[in-house]
Amino acid sequence: MRNIMKRLLLYVLLSLPMLAQADLLDDILDGKYNAQSLSTQQQDSILNAANASSESACRYRLEYENKQKIYRHSFVADYYLVDTQRGTRVHLSDGPVRDAALSPNGKYVVYAKGKDLYIYKTDFSTEIAITNDETEGRDVFNGISDWLYEEEFGITRMFAFSPDSKQLAFVRLDETHVPEFAWQEYVLDDKSQNYPILKALRYPKAGEINATASVCVYDILYKGIRTMQIDDCEDAYLPRIVWAKPQIDPKTKAPQDAGLNILKVNRDQTQLEVLTANTKSTVCRLLYKEQSDKYFMDYELFDQWQWLADGRFIVLSEREGWRRAYLHSAQGAPIKTLTPAAMDITRIYGVDEAQGLMYYQVASTPLTRQVMMVDMRKGENTPLTTTAGTHDARFSNDMKRYIDCFQSVAVPNIYTLYTLKNGKPNKGTVVLDNAALQTKWNDMNLPKTEFITIPTERGDTLDAYVILPAIEPGKRYPVVVLQYSGPASQRVLNRWRKRWGTYLATQGYIVVNADPRGTDCRGRQWRNETYMLLGQKEAQDHISVANYMASLPYVDSAHMCMCGWSYGGYQTIRTMSEPNSPFCCGIAIAPVTDWRLYDSGYTERYMRRPMVNENGYSMSSLLPLAEQLQGKLLLIHGTADDNVHAQNAWLYADALVQAGKQFEMQMYVDDNHHLKRANNYRHLHRRLMLFLNNQLKTANN
Repeated sequence: MRNIMKRLLLYVLLSLPMLAQADLLDDILDGKYNAQSLSTQQQDSILNAANASSESACRYRLEYENKQKIYRHSFVADYYLVDTQRGTRVHLSDGPVRDAALSPNGKYVVYAKGKDLYIYKTDFSTEIAITNDETEGRDVFNGISDWLYEEEFGITRMFAFSPDSKQLAFVRLDETHVPEFAWQEYVLDDKSQNYPILKALRYPKAGEINATASVCVYDILYKGIRTMQIDDCEDAYLPRIVWAKPQIDPKTKAPQDAGLNILKVNRDQTQLEVLTANTKSTVCRLLYKEQSDKYFMDYELFDQWQWLADGRFIVLSEREGWRRAYLHSAQGAPIKTLTPAAMDITRIYGVDEAQGLMYYQVASTPLTRQVMMVDMRKGENTPLTTTAGTHDARFSNDMKRYIDCFQSVAVPNIYTLYTLKNGKPNKGTVVLDNAALQTKWNDMNLPKTEFITIPTERGDTLDAYVILPAIEPGKRYPVVVLQYSGPASQRVLNRWRKRWGTYLATQGYIVVNADPRGTDCRGRQWRNETYMLLGQKEAQDHISVANYMASLPYVDSAHMCMCGWSYGGYQTIRTMSEPNSPFCCGIAIAPVTDWRLYDSGYTERYMRRPMVNENGYSMSSLLPLAEQLQGKLLLIHGTADDNVHAQNAWLYADALVQAGKQFEMQMYVDDNHHLKRANNYRHLHRRLMLFLNNQLKTANN
């Protein structure tokens, strides 16, 4: 009884600091210390107000209310068309719609109701159905994404007006044969519901049937739909459509019809093609092709391509080992390389065609982002920013002004307006500086984030940050390794992020976060180190991190914990299953436990299909490794997770039980991947603190 009372008293004493600083944790979780930002609309107003070119387009704007979320990005809402000239506000349809957008000339609005597209004529206040697939008994999305395209290709709106507003191109996704995944929801908010309900969505797991994609063009005047002739697209992805700029006929000086550029990516995402479609004849020609047997192709680079008025275009590609910009002719032939090697370009802002200047963002080091300019005629690259940290920019439509957003771990977002003259920036007013937030944060005198490099047993280094508590001489502190670790991701960046790690340091934990092999902005080879075999190399890198921390005199090497969410949860368990894992405990939130259970678009990008990489899938699975798990595990999942299904947690929990392994488990009922329903997010973080205190502090006393 005496030992029980002693442990109970110790537990109460350990809980007191957590209770005393609960307000800090809540404030961090509530985003109280997030920097204020300028919205896209605010920046557009500052940059482009003096350059509005189309009276009709500027006359109208769209507003929405009663937003109802669908998945991660998509939602339906009641949309309204505001006529600033007449002072009217008209409800667009007889119910909620999604992804509404105005045409360039302001005469049309297109939106989706259900899975069909509709067009609204602003001059006549009339609505016309463009497609009518729902009545045919098939499961077809017109101009909007299905779950997979939204989650893995980051897109919800899959239609685009031609520059002259006469045509509407859209992607059609037929997922009639895609397998469904179903789960139960217990309807916690409906007390009259005594039985759970069944929810389902079409979710192609790795190797299963995908939706069939096609590209259609609707002629707004003649109300006809043509389907573009794209070869071998039954099992390919068509994640982007972009209209080229209309070219001027050199003889007649009249504008020619703009071509439609279509991005096509093969199922394994090892080949990228850009096709140009003649929307009248429907014939497509190959404009650009890139493929590899050793690497995955990054579809997102296409979003940074620039289309010039003379038909030339700028490609962002990593074909020579780094993300660099290349100028190509209108026929697709390479002309010249525009940017330097040994640095990854992360964004192209645009081109001042009159002066031949291109502006872009680059990872000058993996931890920083700078804004640069290249003179495409001379080949000279010039930095516009140099301060260590993260710079991002938003340019005016004419590329004559930009707003620079600077942030670092010590400085929250500062927005400054610049004007450009012959490519040289002239500093203007500071639009927003977050000075009050910085002062408030500094006055709290909380632990600081520091960047370090961690040596590995291979002889190279990992980028990392560390947050230290107030170190007392002779005392050793437990370590919490936070990480995500997913392919092409990055968590170690010099930017303003005040999150859970800072709170952990106030509670006496050393916090470290390192980017292992496979992460971003260290070149193509580093990004592809984990290709075809996820988890193994990252695990060894995190063991290197733990070994390095254990070598420090103020670290309690017997009490180290690893924590991660989603891919980070997978990586936590994978690392704890290594024979040489030094972690005494771990927290895995919403983890994938076998890559055969996750969606095709993401998984096959890095692993190809199970039938061609059976060994890679088997070696990456956590299920057969359950017997090897070392240390105490807290496994957490939401029962209504539509992304990483709770099936992953259930199957791994069963594998642990069959292996005779004890573990802790926390499930959040009817919640999704983000665990933010009702009070769940706060409850989650208090659950994490209890686990850490029990495993890393109570056990140490």
